[in-house]
Amino acid sequence: MTVDVLTPFVYWAQTDKKINLKVDLTNVKDVGVYLEEKKLKFSADGQGARGQNKYGFNLDFHSEVDPDESDYKVIDRQVDFVLIKKSNAWWPRLTGQPQKPPWLKIDFDKWKSEDTEEVEEAMRDICQDYPDMYDYLHKEEFGYRKEDVKKVYLILYNLFQCIGFMCIFSVMAVKYYRDGPDSMKDTYENVGNPMKFIQLLMFLEVMHPLFGYTKGSVLASLLQVGGRAFILFGNIEAEPRMQVKPVVFYLFLVWTMVEVVRYPYYLTKLLNINMPVLKWLRYTIWIPLYPLGFVFEGIIVLRNIPYFEETERFSIHMPNFWNIGFYYPTFLRLYLLMFCIPGIIFVMRHMNATRSKQLIKKKIKKK
Repeated sequence: MTVDVLTPFVYWAQTDKKINLKVDLTNVKDVGVYLEEKKLKFSADGQGARGQNKYGFNLDFHSEVDPDESDYKVIDRQVDFVLIKKSNAWWPRLTGQPQKPPWLKIDFDKWKSEDTEEVEEAMRDICQDYPDMYDYLHKEEFGYRKEDVKKVYLILYNLFQCIGFMCIFSVMAVKYYRDGPDSMKDTYENVGNPMKFIQLLMFLEVMHPLFGYTKGSVLASLLQVGGRAFILFGNIEAEPRMQVKPVVFYLFLVWTMVEVVRYPYYLTKLLNINMPVLKWLRYTIWIPLYPLGFVFEGIIVLRNIPYFEETERFSIHMPNFWNIGFYYPTFLRLYLLMFCIPGIIFVMRHMNATRSKQLIKKKIKKK
């Protein structure tokens, strides 16, 4: 027999350092609370708006909290949470998604914001005098609508990239199924142009954290996107003899396998769809694929050195107007030694730390 779990009313307030939550339940028993950096799961037996029953809710936060510093306590009339923010900043809203759950309310007794007290008092009076405008004002003034355009853009961007990499993967798979290993030499001819196009679009991902569209490391994004662009444009596109090598097929296969998991995962997050298997794949598939990609990229650079020594493409010889010299094969050797290896180490450490945060749950301590 399935027991229906009802949702209690939850009231929230914030300061620049913490979030206060009040769960409107009395006679609370069998409390279950699990907290991650961006998610809270709550369940309990108690007396709520629907009488004595089983209640519970899930909250996906707008930003990260510190589970180790946060706590909660059960009192006679309610359950109180104090969630400590990881960074001292005002959140535009509590939830990650723009749509406010109907059971989530503002705790006006504790509410504070960056605005003046007069504005807050006026907002409170309007909500009390005109109840029908409550949801509208709540969304407009507390950030539940102002990021709609940003979310639509991110959905369209991730959808386009997802379709692009899936098309590339499909073409490579069909060609290989039909022609076998002989198809490898035509990989760049078949999918090189779409790969270049979506690779250029990926530079937007370096800009997203800078403009607050996403949260993440700008340096890690720059290393990943910039490294790929250097291999694609500075090595494969620049040397026709490299374009027919089987290593290009293997490299494109690794890149597409990573992205046909990554972009669908981002889409599900933006659409507030929970798919644990896809999340696990997103933060696990890179473990074998990133080192493989690093090896294939290194092979391409290493095999290109004799070609660029022969053609002297991108090299600058003296004397010239600027009085500078640049030898591209030497740069490729330095890239392998000083940029490629430290770069992959940095990216792998960053991804491992991210994986730990996303897949290892922390249980909130009880006060």
